[in-house]
Amino acid sequence: MTGFSKLKERLRKIEERNKRVETDKAWETSYTRRFFIALFTYLSISLYMNAINIDKPWLNAIIPTVGFLLSTLTIPIIKEFWKKHINKS
Repeated sequence: MTGFSKLKERLRKIEERNKRVETDKAWETSYTRRFFIALFTYLSISLYMNAINIDKPWLNAIIPTVGFLLSTLTIPIIKEFWKKHINKS
C-alpha cells in the first residue's frame, strides 16, 4: 500500500468515526430519546409504587417523570451559561 493509499484509508476511517460520533450526539440530544426515557421512568416508578401499595401510583408517578423532563430541558441552557460565564477557556 502506498503512502497516498494509507492516507486515503486513514481519512476514510476518520470520516466514518466522525459520522458515528455525530449520530451518537444527535441521539443524546433527541426528543425521541427523552420521550422513551420518560416513558420508562414513568412505567418503572408506577409499577414500583403499585407494588408497595402507594395510593394512585399511576398518577403519583407523573411527578418524578415531569421532574426528569424539566431537567433535560434546562440542562442545555445551564450548559450554555456555564460555557459563557464560568468556563471562559
